[in-house]
Amino acid sequence: MGLISFLAIGLVAGWLAGQIMKGKGFGLVGNIVVGVIGAVLGGLLFGLLGLSATGTIGSLVTATVGAVVLLAAVARLKKA
Repeated sequence: MGLISFLAIGLVAGWLAGQIMKGKGFGLVGNIVVGVIGAVLGGLLFGLLGLSATGTIGSLVTATVGAVVLLAAVARLKKA
């Protein structure tokens, strides 16, 4: 996957995660970072669960799930 595609998926995944988590987004650059880290985290989680996702939509779903988990963890740590 090209760098531009990876960043675009990261941006969309970060934005979607912010919407799912009720406004917990971090702006354009922050959403890209959350989405990219979420893509890595989602890939690890999917691998542990024995799931696989292929194609652009699969990458977006994986990244979004990872970004939601990341935002939930950050929100939980902020409360503690």
